[in-house]
Amino acid sequence: MSKDTDELFSELNQAKSEKDVKNFYERNAENLEYPDAATYLEKLFEERKLKKADVIRATGLDRTFAYHLLSGHKTFTRDKLLIFAVAARLSVEETQTLLKYAGEALLYARDSRDAAIIYALNRKLSIDKTNEFLHGLSLQELI
Repeated sequence: MSKDTDELFSELNQAKSEKDVKNFYERNAENLEYPDAATYLEKLFEERKLKKADVIRATGLDRTFAYHLLSGHKTFTRDKLLIFAVAARLSVEETQTLLKYAGEALLYARDSRDAAIIYALNRKLSIDKTNEFLHGLSLQELI
């Protein structure tokens, strides 16, 4: 049976020893993930029936470089993650999860550039439109 994050968190908080934590892992193996950004993107592409080639084309990135990012041969920067998020039309929540899995700073509404990117994600703007919007606000573009 699948448990939600709050249930897992509550159960883990009740652990009093390392043995309890090991038991937690054993009981919940099917509920735990070991994600990274590329794996998470692949999962989202599959769930949404998005073709990797179409998303890569929408990013505007060099095709080979983009494939290297997705395969783990190159390391994502925060902006490259945001480019993929915009190109794949991810929600803000999905983008935050993507950033978290990559160990990058989450989007922060008090940051003017992040606020503009949140707006672009909510409106499902393309990369070109997002960059136009950022440029119009005198903020650094994604590409």
